[in-house]
Amino acid sequence: MTDRLPGFSTLAVHAGAQPDPTTGARVTPIYQTTSFVFNDADHAASLFGLQAFGNIYTRIGNPTTAVLEERIAALEGGTAALAVASGHAAQVVVLQQLLMPGDEFIAARKLYGGSINQFTHAFKSFGWNVAWADPDDVASFERAVTPRTKAIFIESIANPAGSITDIEAIAEVARKAGVPLIVDNTLATPYLIRPIDHGADIVVHSLTKFLGGHGNSLGGIIVDAGTFDWSKDNKYPMLNEPRPEYHGIRIQETFGNFAFAIACRVLGLRDLGPALSPFNAFMILTGIETLPLRMQKHCENAKAVAEFLAGHPAVASVNYSGLASDKYNKLARKYAPKGAGAVFTFSLRGGYDAGVSLVSKLQLFSHLANVGDTRSLVIHPASTTHSQLDDEAKVRSGAAPDVVRLSIGIEDKEDLIADLEQALSA
Repeated sequence: MTDRLPGFSTLAVHAGAQPDPTTGARVTPIYQTTSFVFNDADHAASLFGLQAFGNIYTRIGNPTTAVLEERIAALEGGTAALAVASGHAAQVVVLQQLLMPGDEFIAARKLYGGSINQFTHAFKSFGWNVAWADPDDVASFERAVTPRTKAIFIESIANPAGSITDIEAIAEVARKAGVPLIVDNTLATPYLIRPIDHGADIVVHSLTKFLGGHGNSLGGIIVDAGTFDWSKDNKYPMLNEPRPEYHGIRIQETFGNFAFAIACRVLGLRDLGPALSPFNAFMILTGIETLPLRMQKHCENAKAVAEFLAGHPAVASVNYSGLASDKYNKLARKYAPKGAGAVFTFSLRGGYDAGVSLVSKLQLFSHLANVGDTRSLVIHPASTTHSQLDDEAKVRSGAAPDVVRLSIGIEDKEDLIADLEQALSA
């Protein structure tokens, strides 16, 4: 090899992987085991004391999962990553390292409905409080900062609206507040947007979506950018106070620019337990190999479908930042020049009832609660993913009663348009 840095497509196939040293297998094997044999008593003690890296128990780490972690870290430009059982699990593990009971974090209002529900309700039992801000109004994040604020959370491309968030502007707010910026990059993937390049300190994904890409495996991941200085104050005791379970070591002091990823593994994943199965890691790794090819096709199809819908008389509006007329098109050209993603919404003139009716008439589109599949998917958020919100909150989150969400797959775009045409006509 030369000194040339590998390109994205090369990393998607090769990063983190080597032929198996025992068998020579070229594809990363599935290490379907719960635990690993120690060399001797000293080796075991050093692993449990964080004095050496190695495998102990698959709840904490596994060789198949390790390849996935290294690959995503390389694609996102981070220092290290930790794979977990789902995107929701990633959010819990991240915030457990940052928040103590009574602490707060600021979240963008335009988020996946499951995240809104998790932040608003489930996190209350931990004593974690969320303050909401408008991603279209950066000043609203500044106004939400209090002495108890410990993080800011946004999505690079918001679900379900498909709107683009101004990452750099909100990263500046986070820097002034002295807190890390967490970016959910699920809908963009690092192929379209790399949030760390724009100021993010932590990136999370639902691997279930575009990274895995085939709707067959759940997973989540946390990427540590290595950019946040956890030692500058005492806001984050999980990272900068002596850990009694590890003989008094300070995670930040010991592990430097990948300290957050280590804390998530040895303080979060170890004790909360949302481990990713080696089989799912294997399936998601296989999906990532074709990520660049799939994302190109996803984006090409999405733009064609959005243009069709924008001209249809039954459609009141289309929210797709890849359209020149869209309010987020300027941000899309800045942050996602290769494409505006494959998830977007449109509003029907017939309101709520028309949305419910449409999803039942589509034949090629699958009506289900997921995005990022090779197959095209449809859902009516107001009656499903965002049904727990009142109408005002639905509108703020991009899931108004008349809105339908599409996740455009990699089929022939002419067939997708034909299916939408027959359903809208009916």
